[in-house]
Amino acid sequence: MRDDMYYYEPAHGHGLPHDPFNAIVGPRPIGWISSQDGEGRLNLAPYSFFNAFNYVPPIIGFASVGRKDSLNNIEQTGEFAWNLATRSLAEAMNQSCAAVGPQVDEFVLSNLTPASSRLIKVPRVLESPVSFECKLTQIIQLQRTDHSLIPTWLVLGEVVAVHIAQDLLKNGVYDTAAAEPILRGGGAADYFQLGPQALFKMQRPG
Repeated sequence: MRDDMYYYEPAHGHGLPHDPFNAIVGPRPIGWISSQDGEGRLNLAPYSFFNAFNYVPPIIGFASVGRKDSLNNIEQTGEFAWNLATRSLAEAMNQSCAAVGPQVDEFVLSNLTPASSRLIKVPRVLESPVSFECKLTQIIQLQRTDHSLIPTWLVLGEVVAVHIAQDLLKNGVYDTAAAEPILRGGGAADYFQLGPQALFKMQRPG
C-alpha cells in the first residue's frame, strides 16, 4: 500500500483549499437542460452532475442539488431536453447558470434561440449541434447511508428523439471531437475542451 496517499473522510471535511471530489470525478459532461413550467415559461440551466445511464432505451439523468427550476418544471410537465454545450457556446452556457428567478427566460438572457422539438413541447437550443428530447421516467431523492434524505434529486429521462448536425456524422459515425464539447472540471472555474488529440483507440478483449 502506498504511504504517500492523502486520506480524508468526507463526513469530517477534506481539509484542502477546494473540495477535490468534483475534480477527481471528471472532467464531467454538462447537462444543459431546457425545460418549461406548466404555464409555458422557459428555463435553461447547466448541471455538472450529468451522464448517460442506459442504451436501450437510452436514458440520461442529472442531479439537482437543491430544488431548482428545472426540477420543478419537469415535475409539472414530465419533459425536458438536453443540449450539447460546445466551446463556441461556452459563454452562453455560462450565462444560463445565473441565479435568477423562475420568471427569467435564460434563452433570452443567454441570447439563444428556442427551437421547436418534434415529440415534446419543451424547445431545444437551436445553436447546439446535438439535442435529446426526453420524457421523464423517474425522480429519485438521494439519501445517506442511514437512509435520511438529502436535498438532491436525480432526474432520469428516456431519450425519445435525437437531433444531430449533419456535419458531425462522418460516414455515419458521430465524431465526438468535431463537436468540441466542453466538460466541467473540479475547480471553481475549470472547464475542459475535448479535441482530436485526446483520442486513443482500444478494443475490448474477447
